[in-house]
Amino acid sequence: MTGTLVLAGTPIGDIQDAPPRLAEELAGAEVIAAEDTRRLRRLTQALGVQPAGRVVSYFEGNESARTPELVEALVGGARVLLVTDAGMPSVSDPGYRLVAAAVEKDIRVTAVPGPSAVLTALALSGLPVDRFCFEGFLPRKAGERLGRLREVAEERRTLVYFEAPHRLDDTLSAMAEVFGAERRAAVCRELTKTYEEVRRGGLGELAEWAAEGVRGEITVVVEGAPEKGPEEVGPQELVRRVRVREEAGERRKEAIAAVAVEVGVPKRVVFDAVVAAKNAAG
Repeated sequence: MTGTLVLAGTPIGDIQDAPPRLAEELAGAEVIAAEDTRRLRRLTQALGVQPAGRVVSYFEGNESARTPELVEALVGGARVLLVTDAGMPSVSDPGYRLVAAAVEKDIRVTAVPGPSAVLTALALSGLPVDRFCFEGFLPRKAGERLGRLREVAEERRTLVYFEAPHRLDDTLSAMAEVFGAERRAAVCRELTKTYEEVRRGGLGELAEWAAEGVRGEITVVVEGAPEKGPEEVGPQELVRRVRVREEAGERRKEAIAAVAVEVGVPKRVVFDAVVAAKNAAG
C-alpha cells in the first residue's frame, strides 16, 4: 500500500496556536520535509517532541529536485509530513509540486489544519470577507507590479497580498495609483506575535505611513472595487451599439433590448435615441 502525505499547519507567531495534532504527526511521521530544518528543531523543542523519522529540507531552491525522492518514499508506504516555516504548506510556500505529484500517483493527501496569515489578516481587516481572492506576493519590478495590479483593478472581491517590509511603501503607493488613494485597506503586521499591529485606512494614507519604515511579517488586505452604476453612454453611442447588433443579424427590437440591458438604462431611452437618429437622417 502507498503511504500518506500530510500537510501540517504551523504557528505564524504564537507557539500556543500549534494544532493539537501537530505534535502527534511530528512524532510519528517516517519522513519530515521541512522548509527550514533549524526552525523545525526549534518547533519540536517548544512542543516537547522528539521526531523519530528522517528529516529532510524542502524549500524553494530544492523543491523540484527533492519531490521525486519524497514521492518514492510515499509510493513505498511512508507517512510523509510536510511543514513550512509558518502557516499552511502550498500557500505561497513549498508544497504545491509535492501535492500535485502525489495526486498523480493516487497517493492519499490529508492535512492538519492550522494557522493561516491569509485568513487571520482577512478576519482582522474590517473589510468584507464574504468573497475574497489571495494574490500572494507581487512582482519586485515596478513595471511588472503595476501591470499585475491593473489586472485586478476592477476586481470586486477583497484582495489579500503578502509583502516584504522593505517593499511595503512602494507596493502601497502603486496600489494607491492603480486602485485610488481612498480605497480602504489594512496592513497586518506580526500577526499573533508580541508586536502585532493592524493599520487601517485609505491606500494613500497607508503609503505615507509605510514610507517611515515598517518591520516584520506583512499581510495587506485591500477592499474590492466598488460596484459600478449604470454606464454613462450618450445617444450616439447607444445608436452605434444598436447598429452593430443589427449588422450582426439581430432584429432592431432585440438589439434595443440587449443594449438597454448592457448599458443599464430603460429600453425606452435606447428606442428614443434610435428614433431621433432616424429622424435626423431624414
